[in-house]
This record gives sequence, C-alpha cells and structure tokens, in this order.
Amino acid sequence: MEKIGKYRLVINWSIEDNAFIAEAPELAGCMADGQTYVEAVQNTEVAINEWVETAELMGRVIHEARGKLNSQRYN
Repeated sequence: MEKIGKYRLVINWSIEDNAFIAEAPELAGCMADGQTYVEAVQNTEVAINEWVETAELMGRVIHEARGKLNSQRYN
C-alpha cells in the first residue's frame, strides 16, 4: 500500500557523494539519493513508504503531509 502522501521534498546536489540527495523533512531521517534528480525523487518515494510502514509497526506518531509551505509560518 502506498503511503507517500504529499510530503515536501528538499533536493540538493552533493559534491561529496556525487549524487542528488532528496529528503522529506517532515519525516525525521527520511532521505535517499540518486544519480539523477528523478532517480533521487523516486528513491525517496520508496523511502517514505518504508519510513511510514516502520513507524506504524513501532506505534510511532506519523505527521500528516503538509504539502506546500504555509507562508504565515515564516512571517
């Protein structure tokens, strides 16, 4: 079952890793890499599903995806 939702992704190029690193900041430690931007996003989708499944098994709180940023939060 797909759990992805609308989690925000932050994607950066890592010189050290020579790869794109994509992170879902709402899910602590949830990140993946890829040789291309698209591959990093696809790998992060897998990581999000696995993160949520693991959190459910452990009885942890899973925050709902917030989607786009709330501009009021930064005022």
